[in-house]
Amino acid sequence: MSNVQLITSQVGRDVLREIERSKSIYILTSFIMDSGVRLLEKSLYEAANRGAEIKMLCGDYLFITQPKALQRLVAIHPRIEARLWQSKGKSFHPKAYLFESHEEGVCIIGSSNLSASALIDGVEWNVKVKEGVNDSTLSVATEQFLHLFYHEQTLSVNYETTSLYGEQYEKFHQRTPSLPYSWSEREEQELMLPTTEETSSEAGLVLDEPLSYGEIQPRFAQLEALSALEDTYEEGYSKAMVVMATGLGKTYLAGFYAKKFKKVLFIAHLEEILGQAQTSFKIIMPNRSSGLFYGKEKVQDVDFVFASIYTLSRDKHLHTFHQDEFDLIVVDEFHHAAAATYQKVLHYFKPKFLLGITATPDRMDQKDIYSICEGNVAYQMHLMEAVQREWLSPFCYYGVYDETDYSSITWLGTKYDHEELLAVQLKEEVAEKIYNAWNQRKQTRTIGFCSSIEQADFLATYFTKRGDRSIGLHSRTQGMTRGEAIRQLDDQQISVIFTVNLFNEGVDIPSVDTLLFVRPTESLTVFTQQVGRGLRLHSEKKHCTIIDLIGNYRHADTKLQLFDTGSTEKNGKPSFLPTLPESCELHLDTQVINLFTEFQKKRQPRKEKLHLAFLNLKRDLGRRPSYWELHLNGAESAQAYYQEFKSYIGFLSWANELTMEEEETFKKHKSLIEEVERTGMTKSYKMVVLQYMLTKGARQWYKSISSADAASFFHHYLTEKDYRKNIDFSDRSSKKLWEFDEKKVAKLIATMPMTKWSGSSKGMITFEDDLFTFHIKVDEQEEVLLYEWIKQIVEYRLNSYFERKGNR
Repeated sequence: MSNVQLITSQVGRDVLREIERSKSIYILTSFIMDSGVRLLEKSLYEAANRGAEIKMLCGDYLFITQPKALQRLVAIHPRIEARLWQSKGKSFHPKAYLFESHEEGVCIIGSSNLSASALIDGVEWNVKVKEGVNDSTLSVATEQFLHLFYHEQTLSVNYETTSLYGEQYEKFHQRTPSLPYSWSEREEQELMLPTTEETSSEAGLVLDEPLSYGEIQPRFAQLEALSALEDTYEEGYSKAMVVMATGLGKTYLAGFYAKKFKKVLFIAHLEEILGQAQTSFKIIMPNRSSGLFYGKEKVQDVDFVFASIYTLSRDKHLHTFHQDEFDLIVVDEFHHAAAATYQKVLHYFKPKFLLGITATPDRMDQKDIYSICEGNVAYQMHLMEAVQREWLSPFCYYGVYDETDYSSITWLGTKYDHEELLAVQLKEEVAEKIYNAWNQRKQTRTIGFCSSIEQADFLATYFTKRGDRSIGLHSRTQGMTRGEAIRQLDDQQISVIFTVNLFNEGVDIPSVDTLLFVRPTESLTVFTQQVGRGLRLHSEKKHCTIIDLIGNYRHADTKLQLFDTGSTEKNGKPSFLPTLPESCELHLDTQVINLFTEFQKKRQPRKEKLHLAFLNLKRDLGRRPSYWELHLNGAESAQAYYQEFKSYIGFLSWANELTMEEEETFKKHKSLIEEVERTGMTKSYKMVVLQYMLTKGARQWYKSISSADAASFFHHYLTEKDYRKNIDFSDRSSKKLWEFDEKKVAKLIATMPMTKWSGSSKGMITFEDDLFTFHIKVDEQEEVLLYEWIKQIVEYRLNSYFERKGNR
């Protein structure tokens, strides 16, 4: 039963009271002021000290949030998670304080931002709702908060990002000096008013039951993947990833594999996917129990739990499960698994087996997911290979030139300005060109992918007026469910379904034979998912027609990477043209070819691109990343830094990231650093020996050692983990050494890493009289720094080596 109270003054007292007794504290405000942080500082520190979960999200709209407020917030306690919404000039104005104690939940929602004025003596109205911790208002509010908190448009608040924000803040207020004195009035009059864009969710959730197309049995890639997973499990692996192209039935694969396990957890990021996965599992195993675990429903005592990552990752929900409760955990859309929410859950549970399934293993931000499954990719079947093997439909791709000048539309970091984009899209002449392009090439059933609800409805209306009945299908569609729309498309009662992101994942419409893209493609991952909607096999379909309106929008040419079979035979074609499967065709308008050629000429120089990726990661972490962190989380491969600069430290020198002391040390020991970076590794042995040397500490690691000195460490390192033993210690000669024999291991070390490395190092390293020696002179003040750098290189090279070998 909810208890509702209107608070018209001093809401700060209620906020402080709830902080002092809550185990979960979520604060979401348009902006924060230093006065507001000071007011809550002591209470937040005490709450963090007692173990409360604290998350705070504010925005940078109009640069009202004060840099010193962010600095003060960061300094309170390391347990406090804070993020900044990057508004890119679009209004951001929520105000919500969400609390949970053991007994009840409290929502305070209204007009109060995080400032002393708003919390203590300002004219503010807020509604305070008290209810049970599992009641709907709080559950929905916390779920929506977490969606915002981990949104790609947010930035972690740390010392690095607050410094950068401070620079932006100063520049903005120098250009608009009157704003700091008028923010309160603007806050009351403008920031509280939602814009059209914000009241029109582009995607939304439409939770219809997916259609069934008869009894489901393992087929094609599913059979191969199941066999590969069985082998992986029998070999003793506890984690694996399966990469299967959209349309090959990843969810059903998970269901078939789940048969052998008693209790299974299926994790996804969209509630819609959970419902579809539950239905698929029921078709395969109708006698097993299942339930959903998300905002409104939390079923646990069943065989199969289908959980929202946002709900499950909350401490109060996660810890209601035992760590070893699940025999199998399936992570759908595994390319999301590097995110903090997934990492928290995956670090908590201890299943017998972890299965990640995805069609797109490369994330948009390129964070590494292979390491999460310890580099074990049990099975891979990418889109073009599936087409080549006739497990997916062939296609005929038409790149049609779009005259829209996207360079004149404001880019907001992840997408184009909504209103500016609509201004050019919602024109009769634009709709006519789209219709003509479609009408010349269409087949029987079309899905059109749009950039907004407004565009979807506009084009549906236009096509219908031209005699081809069409609908816009999205979260605001009235009078027709998604299931009914699909049935009408299947029966050819309608010609086109225009949608936004509704059909990206998990929708099966095999009869669709035409895809129409009328939106800027900002993500290769999303484009891959959408193309997959048209490549499913169907008795009435010989091929899929893909009609793609291509203009001068950002990264327009990258989409062609999807269609490349990977063949090196380009036959003199421009390098951006893919090598297609034999059954497929590609047709590009001359203007499109010219456009792509211009794009190639203007590509960002590689060094600058690497530098930008490094800076983005540095901001995310709040400090300079290590070499291994660069590999795991950077948008560019760590290998590219070595290729361009000969070493990661060399890149740091080029980017002016080294202190004066570091720069001097690098110049003196550059040859050593580059030698450790470049030395060949057909096996891991060289780096394992160097890893042993590093165990001796900063002042001793570079001193001479014998092969016998390293034998015990060397043997233990390569046999303690099965994947290391299977990759580098399982050939005929080394397999005899699985049981430790110091003399034999020492002989192997002397023969392989020590002799080989000394022979290829051009005198920098020698191996004489059974002494392995680095010929370097290290001053006392350089020892710790050089030690840390060599340690980073060894960590990166060993981990990336086993990751790479494991992927094969």
